[in-house]
Amino acid sequence: MKDVNTNRLTDSFVSMAKIASPSLQENKFSEYVRQQLTELGFFVEEDQAGAATGGNTGNLIATLGGDAEREALMLCCHMDTVQPCQNIRPLIDGDTIHTDGSTILSGDDKGGIAAILEAVRQVKAAGVPHGTLQVVLTIAEEIGMFGSKNLDYSKIVAKKAIIIDAEGTPGTIVVQGPAKDVIKATIQGKSAHAGLAPETGVSAIQVAARAIDRMKLLRIDAETTANIGTIKGGEATNIVADRVEIIAEARSLSNEKLDAQSLHMKECFVAAAREFSVSAQVDIQRSYAAFTLTADNPLVRQCVKAMEQLGLQPQLVSTGGGSDCNVFNAKGITAVDLAVGMTNVHTKEESILISDLETVTRLLVEIIRTN
Repeated sequence: MKDVNTNRLTDSFVSMAKIASPSLQENKFSEYVRQQLTELGFFVEEDQAGAATGGNTGNLIATLGGDAEREALMLCCHMDTVQPCQNIRPLIDGDTIHTDGSTILSGDDKGGIAAILEAVRQVKAAGVPHGTLQVVLTIAEEIGMFGSKNLDYSKIVAKKAIIIDAEGTPGTIVVQGPAKDVIKATIQGKSAHAGLAPETGVSAIQVAARAIDRMKLLRIDAETTANIGTIKGGEATNIVADRVEIIAEARSLSNEKLDAQSLHMKECFVAAAREFSVSAQVDIQRSYAAFTLTADNPLVRQCVKAMEQLGLQPQLVSTGGGSDCNVFNAKGITAVDLAVGMTNVHTKEESILISDLETVTRLLVEIIRTN
């Protein structure tokens, strides 16, 4: 098999990086990558996830038929990026691609998309036998995996998926990710003039402070974290604040520990409100479930074998962040998240190595070949 076409791979990534695709505004980029997939022979469909989430395009589901005796395989990345992503100017210094310092680079996750496209080109050019390949490119991952949550699963035939969306060096396999709860609390106090009659009011801010002071927050244990994200309330210094809204989160690799932490936070809000004889409305929403794959999972073994074949050192890791991987595993599709080499993601110092893009491309070809 011919080696990776480095110039084509690099040009592909740079071209995609220049197309702004913030969450819920991925349409222009979607049109570009749809054309690339169509030229590669995929049947490309767009689902209704955009309409469901308020975006201007849906997820792309691209299917390429293959040997019916081989398992179908999904390759997945997300199309959206964090801000600032307008007018990205990628610069190439030797083996490194970075920005001019005014924007992100968007290696998260266009590095993965570039590797997928080049891997498919290599597979087709070399006539590598393969089962049905599905390339799924999701929207709105960065703001809560809304694309994968609203994916049209009736169009998905693959029962296993390779996600290319992890930070770190190629060879890293994310096999464990946390569940996350979003906790929204509204405390209703009683307004009063803060200078003339403060004793007739109940400060919702004071109630919130009492509750938060009693909470276990930040690092709870090796598997669990919790954080107060935003607090909004009050109108002026001379008015006792009668309403406060708090948005918090909790995460854990253990669903049971997450249940306990979220309930603890709710009880703190309710108890503080009761002490001040006011009300607290607390809503807990499970954003995504935890997943854990063992070293003897068939898909994990497949990835490890492919990495070893290329001379990589496989590393099975856990992450504190969520991704489409969480959603797919919860939907019954076994999924792992592989690192593509991006560093300093979500910052203006973001960069990616061309050699890492090459390595991930080779890895995907090997995974497809041995699937």
